[in-house]
Amino acid sequence: MSELSYLDWNNSIQTLNKAYDSGLFVIIIGPKGTGKTSLVRDFARIKSKKLESINFSLRTRESHLVGTKTLTDGTVSFDEGLLIKSMKEGSILYLDEINSSEPDVLLRLDEALDDRRQIVLKESAGELIKAKEDWFVVATINPLTHTGTKELPPQLLSRFPVRISLEYPPEDVELTIVKKYVSGNHESELVQGIKLANILREAAAVEELFYSPSLRETIAFGKLLDKDTSAKEAATIVFGNVYTQWGNIEHQKVKDIITSMFGN
Repeated sequence: MSELSYLDWNNSIQTLNKAYDSGLFVIIIGPKGTGKTSLVRDFARIKSKKLESINFSLRTRESHLVGTKTLTDGTVSFDEGLLIKSMKEGSILYLDEINSSEPDVLLRLDEALDDRRQIVLKESAGELIKAKEDWFVVATINPLTHTGTKELPPQLLSRFPVRISLEYPPEDVELTIVKKYVSGNHESELVQGIKLANILREAAAVEELFYSPSLRETIAFGKLLDKDTSAKEAATIVFGNVYTQWGNIEHQKVKDIITSMFGN
């Protein structure tokens, strides 16, 4: 097995293992860019299980989950959606950003996730689909402060009795993660970049800023350092310029923070 990409700093894989062995579905709660997808991918590799993934949005429809009828050369057939394929195969089903979806889609999903683990396919002559015993579902939700997210209905939330809170890791752990993706020796610059990211995250948490940098951005900061970009320029490119979309005042506020940390 190749090296896993997720650094399990809060024992999330252990929690997933216990849930899997107990036949309990899991929901991971946390902001974007905290490694939720990497965690689920690595867990699937550890279990040697196929992973089916659905990324939810306002454009997600029932057909993406259950499938749709098709007409080919005069013959009507049914193309199964990822939910049905996963139930039949007993694979791991990853429902990413589930609270970005529409209520009708969630209602259909709720049918498959109850204790019976089955769904009636009204799209295919009322066929009853029952999930394999080892079928396992992991969902993620972003905090309600994120644009496009909605509160998950209580009955659907109850389908996921095991809950993992995944926040940004401590600064020393984030440094270890970022160093896995960079080749040069930029220890002091990386420490400053991660410190900057956390200052911006804390400001966003109390609504002083509109945006919270993710782990992807601290990794990008490190990769730019590898390409002989100065720390201040890398910080401006990765952390600073994104705030221009909220106007000059927001942008200048972050520019001043970057200057105070990295100099003129």
